[in-house]
Amino acid sequence: MTTWRARIEPFTRPLFFAFSRATRGMTLGVRGVAVDGEGRVLLVKHTYVHGWWLPGGGVERGQTAGDALIREMREEAGLIVEERPTLVSVHSNERYFRGDHVLVYRIDRFTLTDRSSHGEIAEIGWFDPADLPADTHRATRARLAEVFGGAPVSPAW
Repeated sequence: MTTWRARIEPFTRPLFFAFSRATRGMTLGVRGVAVDGEGRVLLVKHTYVHGWWLPGGGVERGQTAGDALIREMREEAGLIVEERPTLVSVHSNERYFRGDHVLVYRIDRFTLTDRSSHGEIAEIGWFDPADLPADTHRATRARLAEVFGGAPVSPAW
């Protein structure tokens, strides 16, 4: 399903990157690996990019990375974190956006409620890390292989 946001994203993303670069010297993002009692992981499909991704987003000025993750998980997936997430890895996203870094956290204790953000996430789902949907993003696959499959942690996103 292609939405209007997906069609305009190739044009708006460079503007977003330019704005981000002008207002920040470096950018920082967070992603959460939420694991349920059956060992499944939570993935989201955005309305503006293709494929399944780990939920997360940008760290805002004055916000800790952990607080940003807690906010993003609630907004995107309706997941309320019940104990501090565990930092798993740190990655440079230079390949796509100079100066960008992504922190990956694992979340094992949470409750679910309604999402607080609407319009950004098209779909959420729980998946076995060994049996991901075909359109799972490359970086998501790599992070899950690091967390669950014993793959060495790559410094690159």
